[in-house]
Amino acid sequence: MSRSPSPRSFRASAPVRLDFAGGWTDVAPFADREGGQVISAAITLRVTAEFEPGGVGLLLRAEDLGQAERVVGPAELSGGDGLPLHKAALRMFPAGPGTLRTRSQVPPGSGLGSSGALDVALVAVLAAARGEELSPDEIAALGYELEAREAGLPGGRQDQYSAALGGFNRLSFKGEVVGIEPLALDPEFQAELERRIVICYTGRSRVSGDTIARVMGAYHRGDSAVTGALRQLTDLAGEMAGALRAADLARVGRLLSSNWSAQQRLDGQMATPEMTVLEQALGAAGALGGKAAGAGAGGCMFFLAGDDADRVRAAARAAGATVLPAGWSSTGVELC
Repeated sequence: MSRSPSPRSFRASAPVRLDFAGGWTDVAPFADREGGQVISAAITLRVTAEFEPGGVGLLLRAEDLGQAERVVGPAELSGGDGLPLHKAALRMFPAGPGTLRTRSQVPPGSGLGSSGALDVALVAVLAAARGEELSPDEIAALGYELEAREAGLPGGRQDQYSAALGGFNRLSFKGEVVGIEPLALDPEFQAELERRIVICYTGRSRVSGDTIARVMGAYHRGDSAVTGALRQLTDLAGEMAGALRAADLARVGRLLSSNWSAQQRLDGQMATPEMTVLEQALGAAGALGGKAAGAGAGGCMFFLAGDDADRVRAAARAAGATVLPAGWSSTGVELC
């Protein structure tokens, strides 16, 4: 990564992602015990963090959320309920007085991994402000530590690695070990895949720490339905990697839908009524398959259209969804 040209202002951005298969299997304790894998692709919607040194104390601003908080002393970085990732980042990377601003190009609770991209952008910008050079792998690992350990928010590791690395990747997880296998797709197929992918925002996700605790608690207790679904999700990730490499659009579509079916077996609240209506409408319009982005229970779904992608997009809007335009991002976290 290249450094910011200005010595008084630092800026970093990181992409959000689409998880084609295997989501949830990167979350402990399943990932620790059995190992999971996720097929993830970074997209051109990004999260940006900027740090401007100077002044007295710290001003924290999440501009897309309309939230701001002034911090006078270090003790205040551990208090209050607002902007927990900003505060956790500054506890990990004290950068002196200044203004820390962030902005996301995706709606809140989208399921597109925006908190993981925010983690990565925060680590990158504050490390740069401190004169530290980190590799993308290091930024991803520290981004996960920021969210899961420093901020105490439950979740897996896929979002931080996709945001840091960019591109299409097959990510494997076993305890603290993350395996990274870039997927080099046929260029014509990748372009056609981009033309046919339809990303639909259905409304803010209801998935919370309670949902994650409920799913992984069931796995910990040996619930056969949840355990079987998680194992199937791991297998589907391997199949999806093969379908993408083979440039098999029809198989990619079928696997998206199979992943969504397995995901819904994890928890009874995984599919909202809006998501069910959208899935039915886009299937009738010619979609080859689709799934929730990320954890589910609202947020975004994405679909692989048949030959008439415009018809599928029109059906999504008619069903009440907001269609988010985006392409593939070959770049991960960047200082700019």
